[in-house]
Amino acid sequence: MSLRALMVSVLLATANAAPAAAQDEVGAITAEAPLLLPQMQLHDPWIVADAESGTYYLFTRNEAAMSGDPRLGTMVYTSRDLRHWTRPKLVFALPESGTWAKAGSWAPEVHEWRGKYYLFTTFHDAEAALPAEGNRRPHRRGTVLAVSDRVDGPYRLVDGGEPIAPRELMTLDGTLYVDPDGRPWYVYAHEWVQNTVGTIEAFPLADDLKQAGPPRLLFRADEAPWARGQVQPDGDIVWVTDGPELFRTAENTLLMLWSSYGERGYVQALARSASGSIEGPWEQLDPLVRRDSGHGMLFRRFDGQLMMVLHRPFTFALGKLYEMRDDGDRVSVVREATELDLEAYPTHSCSASQASTDDPLRDC
Repeated sequence: MSLRALMVSVLLATANAAPAAAQDEVGAITAEAPLLLPQMQLHDPWIVADAESGTYYLFTRNEAAMSGDPRLGTMVYTSRDLRHWTRPKLVFALPESGTWAKAGSWAPEVHEWRGKYYLFTTFHDAEAALPAEGNRRPHRRGTVLAVSDRVDGPYRLVDGGEPIAPRELMTLDGTLYVDPDGRPWYVYAHEWVQNTVGTIEAFPLADDLKQAGPPRLLFRADEAPWARGQVQPDGDIVWVTDGPELFRTAENTLLMLWSSYGERGYVQALARSASGSIEGPWEQLDPLVRRDSGHGMLFRRFDGQLMMVLHRPFTFALGKLYEMRDDGDRVSVVREATELDLEAYPTHSCSASQASTDDPLRDC
C-alpha cells in the first residue's frame, strides 16, 4: 500500500472510530462536500474565507471534467472545514463572441471593493500579435475584470472585457492592492514573452478600478538570488514572474508573494518593501516553499490562523495548504497541513509533537 493510500485509510478509520454523533456529523459533511483536495483539479488557487456564511470559496480555472460545463471561465469549490469540498460550479463564463479573448482564464482572484465582488482573471489571443522584441514574439494577454453582487457569482464582464493594463503590454496574474490611504492599485506580472526578463509592475487605479497613472517597475525576476533563467529554443535565457499577492503584517510590513523558477522547478517566493509602500524598493527574501510549488496566496482560517494555499506540482497541479506565522518583518511556514491536503510527502512536516515546547507556532 502506498503512503498516500495509507494516510487516507487512517483518516477513514479515525472517522469510523468516532462516536455516533460525530460520525453523523462527518457523514453529513461528506454528503454535502464529497471531494478531498487530491481529487480536485486546480491551478493558481484563490481562497475567499467568508465569515458571514462560514464558507471557504476556492476559485480556479474552469475544468469541464470537474464542473460538467465546457465553457471558458472560472469555477469555485466550497468548503466549511478546508478538508471536504463541494463539486465545483461555474461562476463566470467568457462570452462566446464580442470580446478579444480566445483562451486562458488563468489565475482567477476575487476581491471585495466598494460593496461588490470583483473577479480578476487572465486571457490571451495567440493570433493577435504584438510588436516583436528581439527574439520574443509577444501576443495579446491581459487580466480582465468581472463583477458580481455575491462572492459566488454569477460574474459579468466589466468594460467589455478590455484588460486593466494597456493592451500593448503582455501581462498576466493581475491582483488588487489597497494602500493605507484606501487607494486601489493594480499589481501584475509583465510577461517574459515580451520583455525577456519578467517583471512585477504596478499602477494606481481610480475608484472604478480603471488605470489612473503610469506603470511603475517594482522588481525584475533576475533580482532574486535563487531564481534561474530558462533557456529557450532560440538560445535566449528568460526569467519568469508569476502570481503577485500583497500582504501587510501586524507590524505594518508590506510583503509580496510571487513565483518564478529555481534550480528544481517552480518556487513560492517572498519579497518585502523596504519603505512599506507599494513603490518599494523591494528586497527578495528566502523562498517560502520550493519543490515545484507556487502561485500561492494568504488568507485567515475562521479561527484566526494565517494560512497559505498554493499548487504543486506545476503540471497536473493539486492544492496544498500551509499553516503560516506572521513574524512582523516577514511571514514563514509553520507546517504543511497534511490533515487537510493529504500530502504524503510534505515540504514542511513540523507538528506539535515535534516542537521543543508547548508552542509549535513559535518553535516550528
